[in-house]
Amino acid sequence: MSVPPKLAQVDAVVLTMNDRPEEFPKAMASLLAQQGIDLRVVIVGNGCHPDHVPEGVKVVTLPENVGIPEGRNVGAAALAGPDAGEYLFFFDNDAVLPTHDVLAQLVAQARRHPEAAYIQPRISDPDTGVTVRRWVPRLRAGDPTRPGTVTTMAEGVLLVRRETFDRVGGWPGHFFLYHEGFDLAFRIWDAGHTGWYAPEVIVHHPATDPARHALYMRLVARNRVWVAYRRLPALLVPLYIGAWIGITSYRTLSSPRALATWFVGLWEGLRGGHGERSPISWTTVWRLTRAGRPPVL
Repeated sequence: MSVPPKLAQVDAVVLTMNDRPEEFPKAMASLLAQQGIDLRVVIVGNGCHPDHVPEGVKVVTLPENVGIPEGRNVGAAALAGPDAGEYLFFFDNDAVLPTHDVLAQLVAQARRHPEAAYIQPRISDPDTGVTVRRWVPRLRAGDPTRPGTVTTMAEGVLLVRRETFDRVGGWPGHFFLYHEGFDLAFRIWDAGHTGWYAPEVIVHHPATDPARHALYMRLVARNRVWVAYRRLPALLVPLYIGAWIGITSYRTLSSPRALATWFVGLWEGLRGGHGERSPISWTTVWRLTRAGRPPVL
């Protein structure tokens, strides 16, 4: 009698602040309904005790809100050890997996692209079907249905190989919010891997505007500077920062208050706090450039 192949183990990390009473249960239901994989799930209460915990799900309660990237690190660590899965799946608590085989499809993509350390599905609004530009992990985002190698990621719905994630050091926890994916992607590429965008695998997520968060403009600017100082060769740091000063000034001319807040964050980043500097190699710079994202943008 033949033995059926062992299912891939996926460890899923979900954060909550108990602020999405309708969306969170729907997200969890869609996650726990996944088939064709061996699934373990941890819910991290970021400054709270989770108020919706399905049976069989591990819980970690943090006494204070440590931010999204560090909360994800805590969740990944909670499922680490000898029983850790081959893959980590980071899942926003207002997203929905629309079919029962989304995770199985992502694992299949990972096996089809062994050079890729992370697989990015296509994220689309459940009502309109629209995939907004920031969800397409490439500079040329006009066609969200085009698959291929990518150099960045949409952090909220992502499959990552556990071994690579642990080896490169996980998310930059002190970023708190925004651009932690740039930092992680640079380290993954510097370790010799790539990322893959699989638009045929669809995940639903409401197309909300990140600028609705009061901290958005400040933290976006600060964290861009931190990414540059932490990961880019010295010659590219001023080019990267200068490019984003120009891009943001052009985009935000009609909103002087928002632009002023962005410059507050820029100055905060320039003052320090970025953490250990470990720049990517020039070989990685060339690989990123060939893949469509020169690391000055």
